[in-house]
Amino acid sequence: MTTPKPVGAIRLSVIIPAYNESSRILPYLTQTVQYLARRGDSHEILVVDDASTDGTAAVVTQVQTGQPAIRLIPLPRNMGKGAAVRAGMREARGELRLFADADGATPIQELERLEAAIKAGADLAIGSRPLAARDSRFTVKARAHRSVLGSFFNLLVQCLGLHGIPDTQCGFKLFRMPIAQDLFSVMRVDGYGFDLELLYLGRRRSYRVAQVPVNWADQPGSKVRVFRDGVRMLRDMLAIRRNYQKGLYQPLPAATSYPSTGVHTDLEARISSAGS
Repeated sequence: MTTPKPVGAIRLSVIIPAYNESSRILPYLTQTVQYLARRGDSHEILVVDDASTDGTAAVVTQVQTGQPAIRLIPLPRNMGKGAAVRAGMREARGELRLFADADGATPIQELERLEAAIKAGADLAIGSRPLAARDSRFTVKARAHRSVLGSFFNLLVQCLGLHGIPDTQCGFKLFRMPIAQDLFSVMRVDGYGFDLELLYLGRRRSYRVAQVPVNWADQPGSKVRVFRDGVRMLRDMLAIRRNYQKGLYQPLPAATSYPSTGVHTDLEARISSAGS
């Protein structure tokens, strides 16, 4: 059952997409609850269950007891990570909206680094493992074959329109509310390629994207198959370029988009000019 949506805006929404994560989500969800409680800001944690078959929803429901900030959003069928994040973003109420992978590869405390980038003027801030790997202050633990194939994938992606972003796939990204409202209202990719879509659109809309080094550790049980899913994401990238050329990513009319905010109004001119 979907947890009822509370009324009113809050400071932070954390969206956690989950598909068959019963063995991995509990530690990260618990850490996130404790960390946000210590901060004291108003917040919500939206776990989007992508039609899991392993009892993921039951684990989340167990943690929900006595934790009104946690909301469980079940999807009617397995739709993909992109669709799950999109559903969470559309239900979120936060002035800032973070999506984070359920495995906890990026510690929730790294949120503070992304928040600093937003405070400095970025429209969205994305975790970057390559930047972290070049800095001795950070720790990045990745399996060798995934690093090699991932680097090759990102090289191809940069050639296809995302030059200068060496890490598109880190599952730790923070958005200002109006930016999330705009991007996730028009995005179409349901699978892992949704990161490419949101960054491609962000670039075309002239949004300020901050790449932020974050600590990261590969977790056992990843559902991403580097070669197979990498090929699919490259196909998604080509489809995204075609969709953009066809004009399929125009901002929604005010009457059908998300509720307006003062900040969103300030951005309308930039969105319209970038999309034309």
